[in-house]
Amino acid sequence: MEPLQLTAEQSPLLFLELLYKLRVRDVMAKDLVTIARSATMRDLKRLMQERKVSGVPVVENKRLYGIVSIEDLIQALEKNRMNAPVSEFMAPNAVTVEENMPLSIVMSYFNKYDYRRFPVLNASNEPVGIITARSINSRLLMELFRELARIENQYVLPVDDNATCYFKTYRIQKADFDNAGKASTEIKNVLRDRGIAAKTIRRVAIAAYELEINLAVHSDGGTLTFRADEDEIQIVSKDQGPGIADVSLAMKEGWTTANEWVKAMGFGAGMGLPNAKRVADEFHIASALGVGTNVTARFILPKAVPTPPASLPAAAVPGA
Repeated sequence: MEPLQLTAEQSPLLFLELLYKLRVRDVMAKDLVTIARSATMRDLKRLMQERKVSGVPVVENKRLYGIVSIEDLIQALEKNRMNAPVSEFMAPNAVTVEENMPLSIVMSYFNKYDYRRFPVLNASNEPVGIITARSINSRLLMELFRELARIENQYVLPVDDNATCYFKTYRIQKADFDNAGKASTEIKNVLRDRGIAAKTIRRVAIAAYELEINLAVHSDGGTLTFRADEDEIQIVSKDQGPGIADVSLAMKEGWTTANEWVKAMGFGAGMGLPNAKRVADEFHIASALGVGTNVTARFILPKAVPTPPASLPAAAVPGA
């Protein structure tokens, strides 16, 4: 058996899997450097030099009032107002992120807002960290190296010729975010135990996760069915409503009907159906308003190459 090698096709899938797996709390700088509104810009300059940071949240009594950056400090220097309070230069109403948000959501913030850092809030709206492009890159590199090491030491197990079909249905409840992702994790483990190639496991896991989250976010509840045999793997999602008014629109990246509460939980980014379709070999969706939506993602498994029978020795051939 040969050790698994990471191909060019696997690389983006591995990167995408990490973006979904990692949360803001896994990446953010937790040693938060803050400053009060009444502090002077001179105090800010000293703080930045001592802590080697380029942006500082303005916090008092666990409440975030804004953020002040090195650009603001330069303005104060140019205007000779280093003794002015930070409150006069800070950017109020800073764009923030939640600590439980998936990293995939936060990545889009850097393009959307053109900022280099975002304060991180917990469920009580208290600042608990700060996230920057540098902190994201550092953590992603570390996780990629760790995952590559694991893959290189993993071996492909041959599929048993006498293996039976595996079939299981998971019931997904509406807005059950505590259990969101458990079905797709179990599916990934089953495929790993069956000796399916890591590249295929990643594709199936992405589709299963996206369809599972869609059931929790957008439907009134439904089922996720997993079927695997020697020829193919199927993931089938069925819900009891409300249905999709415009399927073509729902297949566009970024389109979502999720409310603000769901988005604050880190779900409903509008990437579920497009991502599932992208990784599947075949993808079918049917929906009717007031009835529900059915989605099927198929993954074709490569055929095993039969081993030709060994030639019989001449002495064993009749008539030889």
